[in-house]
Amino acid sequence: MNRPKKKKKTAPTILEPYSSGRKRERGSLRADPIRVLLAEDHIIVRDGLAAIINQEDDMTVVAEAGEGGEAVELWKRHQPDVILMDLRMPGLSGVNAIYELHEADPGVRIIVLTTFDGDEDIYRAIRAGAKGYLLKDVKREELFRCIREVYAGKFFIPPSVATKLAGRQSVEDLTPRELEVLRLLAEGKPNKLIASALSIAEVTVKSHVRAIFTKLNVLSRTEAIAAASRSGLIRI
Repeated sequence: MNRPKKKKKTAPTILEPYSSGRKRERGSLRADPIRVLLAEDHIIVRDGLAAIINQEDDMTVVAEAGEGGEAVELWKRHQPDVILMDLRMPGLSGVNAIYELHEADPGVRIIVLTTFDGDEDIYRAIRAGAKGYLLKDVKREELFRCIREVYAGKFFIPPSVATKLAGRQSVEDLTPRELEVLRLLAEGKPNKLIASALSIAEVTVKSHVRAIFTKLNVLSRTEAIAAASRSGLIRI
């Protein structure tokens, strides 16, 4: 009696769950890489960032901008998952670009990557809608962690930055006019010249100066200028 031959066992087929061009996340499978837009006016810095980001399996740079207005346009065109935004760029500033992007899409995920760590810089960026804030001397591992966490919908603020932000938020906001007066004070202008420059009465200037002193918790012009410089309200 002929026995039926046993079928030869074959190794199970492993179907690749993502198409060509997609990347594998460490320790797991991911449908698509995190698509990143870089907004940085220094091309060498931008090229360096693109190089290290593109080395990560779960990230890819989809566009690069050299100023804020270009970043807004490229965001509209590419719809990246995360934007890395410098603060000081020609044309539209980083903060104003963040305002525009956040107004267009409140869910936009923006990380500030800058050399500026003044209280006011941090405060304005977060108020504008940034979800993360890093300094350019950050280690690459922390940069990658920040990108992943912001992509996941979280905020990423390092402890040193958070401390400065908390300090800034304890200071009452200066009005736009008070900021103008403060900047002219920093230039060494007396009340009479400030009044002339702003086309207001000298007594009004004195009123603004008193308000500035109160809000910054200082007693003199020198202290006000020093405090404003430390917090990033003015540059001297």
